[in-house]
Amino acid sequence: LIGLTAGLCGGLAGIGGGVVMIPLFTGIEKLGQHQAHGTSLVALVFTGMMGALTYALHRNLDLMAALLLAGGALWPARVGAKYCSGLPERKLKRVFGLFLVFISVLIMSKPYLTAAIPPPGCLFKTALLLATGALTGFCSGLMGVGGGPIMIAGMVLLAGFDQYTAQGSALLAMVPAGAVGAYTHWRLGNVERRLLPMLIPGILLGTFVGGTLAHFFMEWTL
Repeated sequence: LIGLTAGLCGGLAGIGGGVVMIPLFTGIEKLGQHQAHGTSLVALVFTGMMGALTYALHRNLDLMAALLLAGGALWPARVGAKYCSGLPERKLKRVFGLFLVFISVLIMSKPYLTAAIPPPGCLFKTALLLATGALTGFCSGLMGVGGGPIMIAGMVLLAGFDQYTAQGSALLAMVPAGAVGAYTHWRLGNVERRLLPMLIPGILLGTFVGGTLAHFFMEWTL
């Protein structure tokens, strides 16, 4: 049920689902904060794969944008995961709580933000995507999330992408970035492996359903 819920939210909104999984892991499964973050990162790799496939079937995926985001995120994701493991549990909980507040404000304020007109040429867009990927990668490794709201906001508000393409590209970018963070957490012992066989099928099904439903909504409602 946790995987299904997180996957549904992930596919619908173009996010990894960590903001849903981590509170449920700590509240229901009684995982420690570090284990919740590491397990969430492993799961969101599957959210990204199924979500990207679903959006690609609707032709709403920019492969080059996803590669640039992922390229910027790879090294920072590893750094974020190591930094996460070194934080005391109490402090990590506090940081994650502040991150949830930031993400909530970002999502709620999105309808009231005006998209910028990006300068002509691809240099600005390339630099923007790499920088967005780097910020997202660090947050992903540290927080155990995909960082979709950050990537989508950067793509839509600053780089001129439409909402559907931004969500599909963000989901694809989560796969390599999330894999690096997940591997680092795995090596550090922060992954609860017993949950994965039950979690992943729910993630895959929920993400496919959520990604399909997203294309029935008007763009401004996402």
